[in-house]
Amino acid sequence: MSFGDPEGYDGRMRARPLGVRVRPRTAAAAACLVLGLGLIGGAVTGSWLTGDDGDGSAGSGFSAAATLWHSVPVDQLFPPTLQGTGAGPGGADRSWTRIAVAPDSGCTDAFDPLLHKVLAPVGCQRLLRATYTDATQTYVTTVGLLFTKGDSASMSALAARFRDEHLDRRTDLMPRPYAAKGTAAAGFGDKQRATWTISVLTDSPVVAYAVSGWADGRTVDSPQPAADATGSAATTAPAQAGLGNEAQGLADRIERRLRQTVSSASEKPS
Repeated sequence: MSFGDPEGYDGRMRARPLGVRVRPRTAAAAACLVLGLGLIGGAVTGSWLTGDDGDGSAGSGFSAAATLWHSVPVDQLFPPTLQGTGAGPGGADRSWTRIAVAPDSGCTDAFDPLLHKVLAPVGCQRLLRATYTDATQTYVTTVGLLFTKGDSASMSALAARFRDEHLDRRTDLMPRPYAAKGTAAAGFGDKQRATWTISVLTDSPVVAYAVSGWADGRTVDSPQPAADATGSAATTAPAQAGLGNEAQGLADRIERRLRQTVSSASEKPS
């Protein structure tokens, strides 16, 4: 199963060898040189991790992320199983099983009209989605990765808008779930959305999200953002059921795998 051609893909991390030969003339000079190299090395490492090439333009990491949707196997981004150590309510462990993978697609009808409008400035290159269920098949969660057409500046602008206007907490900007016939998510529609999280990345042209609900198809009158549903004082039904933890826990792990894959892809020799 693959979003594209997975042949030849190497998902292993490769460290960059970095060697510097120094012939110190004095102890003081050596110390200064080591300190200088340490500062330079730290700056280089920081630029690599953030995808910044040091001149203010998008680096290789940002560029590498833009093409992942057609060059990485499904299992690389959406593993068949995921472990959530400490991801449940009260720090309980969770585990999730993938039950459906949507064909990679555009964004037509994938989002509510208002969310589609908000995301329009960065465009839609491709949308990847998968739906998971917990070990008891009580809850279902759709995780999505929207690969945009945006550059670094437009992604930063969108992220700032989400942050400043608290768009990630508005119920009229919830992502839509992906339901699949014959699975625990068959009845997971718009009215079953209970809690969600959405994140605009600035080091990749990607918007990541997750939306959770009950597997029995019950409707939810008052959805709650995961950031609120995971709070210690939250008393809503989604919060008490741990659905905020489902959405946040899966979103965090899928986003983490994306970043690892971007790092690996940007390190591959051209």
